[in-house]
Amino acid sequence: MAQPSVLVIDDDVTIRETLTQHLEQHGCHVETAADAAEGLERLAAGGTDLVLLDYRLPDADGLELLEQIRDQRPDVSTIMMTGFTDVAVAIEAMRLKAFDYISKPFAPEEMIAVVDKALEARRLRSEVRHLQTTQLQQFGFDRIVARSPEMLQIIHLLQHLAESEPRTILLQGESGTGKDLAAKAIHFNSPRAERSFMNITCTALPESLLESELFGHEKGAFTDAYQRKQGLFELADSGTIYLDEIGDMPPTLQAKLLRFIEEKVFRRVGGTEDIRVDVRIIAATHRDLRALVEQGRFREDLFYRLNIFPVTLPPLRDRPEDIPLLADYFIQEYNREFHKEITGIEPTAMAIMQTYPWPGNVRELRNALERAMLLASGGRLTLADLPAEIRQPPARSGAGEGETAIRLGPEGIDLELVERQLVQQALKRTGGNQTRAAVLLNMTRDQLRYRVQKYGLKPQGD
Repeated sequence: MAQPSVLVIDDDVTIRETLTQHLEQHGCHVETAADAAEGLERLAAGGTDLVLLDYRLPDADGLELLEQIRDQRPDVSTIMMTGFTDVAVAIEAMRLKAFDYISKPFAPEEMIAVVDKALEARRLRSEVRHLQTTQLQQFGFDRIVARSPEMLQIIHLLQHLAESEPRTILLQGESGTGKDLAAKAIHFNSPRAERSFMNITCTALPESLLESELFGHEKGAFTDAYQRKQGLFELADSGTIYLDEIGDMPPTLQAKLLRFIEEKVFRRVGGTEDIRVDVRIIAATHRDLRALVEQGRFREDLFYRLNIFPVTLPPLRDRPEDIPLLADYFIQEYNREFHKEITGIEPTAMAIMQTYPWPGNVRELRNALERAMLLASGGRLTLADLPAEIRQPPARSGAGEGETAIRLGPEGIDLELVERQLVQQALKRTGGNQTRAAVLLNMTRDQLRYRVQKYGLKPQGD
């Protein structure tokens, strides 16, 4: 850790010399100033971590100077030095956000103890700021990779929810669509970013343990409850709690969660006192909560409390135009991790990837590319590098061995009409991308273009 720098502003030369001697022996770099003007000049030069400020200065009031220091260098802590009779001054100094005050005369050891506390607090604040910056970079909205109109609209909605602070948000979507990332992006880009983000999967624990994890318990509430325990709702006060797989929450906990959302209070297991906290709830599920309500497996009143701001993340198969962006993002990530220099994916492999249904969504894409990157020997990923299930997807149901899914009726069939309709369907599914449409129809792009011209279909570029 760098040597801390302390600025002593006091018109008493004896105090300046004494503090300099003891602080330097304690490992600090010390600068001194005999009045406010000199003190501000040294402060403006930068490098100061802590100011020891005397209340009575020849050219300024110490409290006024404290305000100036706070305005010019809010990152610098200040300890006010006052006389025994200056109690009101000390109180006002604390109101003006001085770190602490110390009464004159004081023993050097007493001052060193207060200085240590101030420097430690500053170090911790610096670490928190660094962590927050890292988390903001890691979970910024720019980390949600997308170009499809639907996803861009969802990102805009998530940004609005982060800023507007609704108490409940419901994230819906298949497994692997990015609900966890969306929840963290909301929290770390909101006014709650400096507070805790607590998450728990509602299927991870049995009901009794899940209740204790969420709401805490009192000593003796059950066997092995040897001491009081705070739950995630208490620990997340002023922050966010993320309840993953909310559709699997047991009915008794659904009732307790509903009470908390409506009244903003809860009780620990075995407790009798209401505990009030300010927590934003982000719930997520891959299930159809409306269907669960109809089946009597999820409380209707809780559903409506959670469903005020629903956000549904689309499956990857519905946004194939995002696959090249996501693939490039993961390739760059694994290049750094595996010390490789893969430059991209060959067009044939990308076309296959864009027509594959991706049942595991973005998570499956990430895993497939991690495997491909580990196996790849060339400069670009090829079809051979992809997992077998992506290269050779299983045949569609509806056709037995030796049969085709298309049946020839007794009146025969207009083959050109069928071909025309299949070409139109392929182009529609791929958004007009002829390379991907050709892959769907198991033909070359030139063969597809010939049919586009033959049937007078509207040409659409790749």
